[in-house]
Formats: sequence, C-alpha cells, structure tokens
Amino acid sequence: MIADNVARIIFAGGGTGGHLFPALAIANRVRELSHNKMKTEIIFVGTKRGIEYRMKERLGYPLHLINMRGIARTFTFRNLLVPFVVIGALIKAVLLLNRFRPDIVFGTGGYVCWPVLKVASWKNITTLLQEQNSYPGVTTRQLAPQADTIYLGFEVAKKYLKTKAEIIVSGNPVRTTITNGERSKALEKFGLDPHRKTILILGGSQGAHALNEAILKSLEKDLLGDKYQLLWQTGKRDYKEVTKMAGAKVSNCALFPFLQNMEMAYASADMVIARAGALTLAEITVCGLPSILIPYPYAAGNHQKKNAQDYVARKMAVMIEEKDLPQVNLLNEALELLESDQYALMKEAIKKETANKKKAVDIIAEDVIKKIESIHRIGV
Repeated sequence: MIADNVARIIFAGGGTGGHLFPALAIANRVRELSHNKMKTEIIFVGTKRGIEYRMKERLGYPLHLINMRGIARTFTFRNLLVPFVVIGALIKAVLLLNRFRPDIVFGTGGYVCWPVLKVASWKNITTLLQEQNSYPGVTTRQLAPQADTIYLGFEVAKKYLKTKAEIIVSGNPVRTTITNGERSKALEKFGLDPHRKTILILGGSQGAHALNEAILKSLEKDLLGDKYQLLWQTGKRDYKEVTKMAGAKVSNCALFPFLQNMEMAYASADMVIARAGALTLAEITVCGLPSILIPYPYAAGNHQKKNAQDYVARKMAVMIEEKDLPQVNLLNEALELLESDQYALMKEAIKKETANKKKAVDIIAEDVIKKIESIHRIGV
C-alpha cells in the first residue's frame, strides 16, 4: 500500500489536442483504476497559448501555467529572448515540483514538457514520456536520454531515440468513451439519413484548407446521389466559405466548424477522410473505420506521412499526398473505395489489429500505477 495513501502525478503537455488529449485519457484512466487502492492528486502543466488553457474549465484537473516557447525556424528578434524564457520556465518548474512533490512527472509533448521533465530528472523523480508519432517530436528526442520509461504509439519511433529508458510500444491512448456513440442517435443528432452511407471529413480542430478545397471541387459533379452523405468538420477558418459553396451543391451534408462530440461523429461514419495526426489515427482505429489519409506535408519531420505509411502498410488505410489532390477527385476516390472489396479487407485488417488487444490507455495507466506502488514501497 502507499505510505500516505496519496499518489501525486504531474502531466506536462499541450499546445495542441494531439498532446493534451492523450494526457487526459491517461490521467482519467489512472484515476479510475486506482480509486480502490489510493487517492490520486493530479495536476496539469501547460502554457497560456495552448489548447489546454482554452479548455481549462473542462479539464477536470488544476492547470498550472509556465511560459515556454521554442526557437522559431525563421529568424525573429523573439529568438533572442528564448534563453531568458527557458531560465524562467526552469525556475517556475523547480518551484512547482518543490511545492507539489510528485511521485511521477509524465510528459506527452509540446514545449512545456521540456522544463518540467528536465527538472524532474535533476531531482531523480520518475520521469515518463508518451510519444504519439512515428517520428518523435523534438521535445521527446531531447528528453529521451533522461526518461525512465517511454511509451510509443508506433514501434518505428524506437530507432530515432537515443536512450537507455524502458520502452513500451503501447499504441496511442484515447478516451475510453470514444466508442460509446450509438449510430441511430448520432445520425439523428447530425440530421443525417440512416439509409445512406456516411463519409466523415476531418481536418483537425483548425480544419485543413487543401482538404476542404479538394472536397468542394469533387462536389462539382453530383456524386453523392441518394446513397451517400457527408459529415464535414471544416475548421473555423473555412466554415462560412464552405457552407456557402457546398450548400448550393449538395443537401445531404452536415457541416460544422468543429465537432465537439467525436464519439457521435465516429458512430455516424462508415469511412473517414482525414489528416494523419496520431490521435486521429488512434481514434478511427478503435472505432473500426477505414480511411483515406492526406498527411499534412509541413508536419515536423514529415511525421504525418510516416504515420500514414505505417497504416497503409498494415492495410488499414489508403494515402493520397496533398500535392496529388489537384489530379484526383477525392470524393470519387472515397465512394469507389466504399463499394470495393478493398473496403471490406480494410475493415478486417482493423478488426484484427484491435481484437484481443489491450487498449493503449490501459497498458499505460496500469504501468503508471505499478510504478507508484513500487516508489512508495521503497520509501516505507
């Protein structure tokens, strides 16, 4: 048993949903699995510029802010301030860790991870990392030598890490509720026809302009007919323009700037057209959905293309590069895939991938609890 019956964990990560949501999934699952064994005190560390700050009222955990930024790739005078920002972030991290006294510090990516996990390693606090992508982010690569354990979403990421840490290929954690949507209720919620097949279009929380343009171009021909319909997350930037243009071309289409209830969106869908962010891929996999992936070509280290190539190799998706979008009718590609033998084979490949396989969030959460118990036994 834990000495004072309280386990203290800091989750550092954010900036984007791809870093924040895995941390939330792990934190929630640790709390669920440990409630009969121990009391948990969990806090999050982020920045004021990240999605975590915009979601602070809905996190369910206290959020502590540290000002941290990286060096811009093009020269700017703000780069001259980065050393001072880093020193300030390290001092704030020291004060926070001294006050909270965590058993574990867990990083899931983003610049804010660096000062918090760096200080944790200096103080010999158990330091854990979770890397979502097939090509690890710069923060993960820099912190890997000091980490105790690294959980990977993709096995191929191993070769890019110089570390003696324990490496666990867990897959990427998603919320346990992501598969809870009920198709009939979901279709009703979005005003969609239960007799038609639904293509879910996702460009991430900010949308994907090139993807939206490709779909709009595809709608110039009446392809959907009475058999298909679209559930389309356009992103806030493109929403008004897409609504104006698509509304004149197609009626069986539900358009949203941002989809809050992703479990309902996935429950509505028969297939997904999306970018190849690690979190999106993890969610569509557990929901059993074949996909057409259009990797964001400017992602660091071209990691989205590597993510997509991994899924194509496992026959769970097809990939179209953004540079090739002008030469293809994206919607027609989706419809042909839906009606092909390849679609059924993709469904089967996803089913095999997930069958009898422990969820990534459970693998990680159970390991975290085991580590906490070990830490406290040693201290008794």
